[in-house]
Amino acid sequence: MSKYNKNLLVTGGAGFIGSNFINYIHRCYPNYRIQLLDALTYAGNLDNIHPSLKSNNHFEFFHGNITHPDIVSKLVAEADIVIHFAAESHVTRSIYDNAIFFETDVMGTQVVANAAVNNPIELFIHISSSEVYGTALTDPMDEEHPLNPMSPYAAAKAGADRLIYSYIKTYDLPAVIVRPFNNYGPYQHLEKAIPNFITSALQDKSLNIHGNGKSSRDWMYVEDTCKALDKILHTERGKVIGEVINLGTGNDTCILDIGIKVLEKLGKSKNQINFIEDRPGQVSRHISSTKKSETLLGWKSQVELDEGLDKTINFYKNNREWWQRFLWMNELWSS
Repeated sequence: MSKYNKNLLVTGGAGFIGSNFINYIHRCYPNYRIQLLDALTYAGNLDNIHPSLKSNNHFEFFHGNITHPDIVSKLVAEADIVIHFAAESHVTRSIYDNAIFFETDVMGTQVVANAAVNNPIELFIHISSSEVYGTALTDPMDEEHPLNPMSPYAAAKAGADRLIYSYIKTYDLPAVIVRPFNNYGPYQHLEKAIPNFITSALQDKSLNIHGNGKSSRDWMYVEDTCKALDKILHTERGKVIGEVINLGTGNDTCILDIGIKVLEKLGKSKNQINFIEDRPGQVSRHISSTKKSETLLGWKSQVELDEGLDKTINFYKNNREWWQRFLWMNELWSS
């Protein structure tokens, strides 16, 4: 019998949401064993993992790609639960260099799912994305909203999402599909809007906003997402297996207003806002229905936008060494 309460395999756990989830789980369930599989691409960083976890025998890191069956099968065979975060996730980059998105997000997911079929586990949590929906056709967007991906990234995530659904139906994979809306918080790469705005403002640089800035998103603080995943982990299996669950706040805020809030909170001038050409495949609006997550999990987001932005700003103000290493990459992609 294992000396650990649960053995978790987290793919892509050195990235933004994955690392926040690992740190959260370690705080709440110190007897859980966490195995992290990550390719450590530009968005994966072991510095995101808390030192107290890396220094004990409840954590083990494996450097590898989810498209490689050998290492994936070995790790899944040791796991009770798989939480599958690993994916390429930069919308703009997917427009100009899309092959890796389908290789990782679809074929990689197939490798992980096959390993879970061949090495039965208790639960498979697949982290999909609200991007699979495209622009909102209803207010709010529930889990039955049509899938209309509008970028290669979104299409790759939709492919992985539906692949897992097919494995649920064909192979009885004990999976739940989770569709988080726009997360923000500590350890998010500068390619994303909120950390980009914060770090640009801290450097007195322009905040570049696509189009007129009126595209709106349902912004959720990452710790709320971690708490929702915790609920899924510890809810009766029969209630969640086979389900698709949105994770959002039920409120949306346009990107221009996010930029203005960041500038105001840092005492900067609104003149730093710079409008640039709109991005191809831009989604005009996302807003999540929260009904299913509330009724099925008894969960709802707790962190209001202003509170979450304050916490996020404090992280980037106090961790300049963490994010300054990414500046060259962000400037390259922005050029």
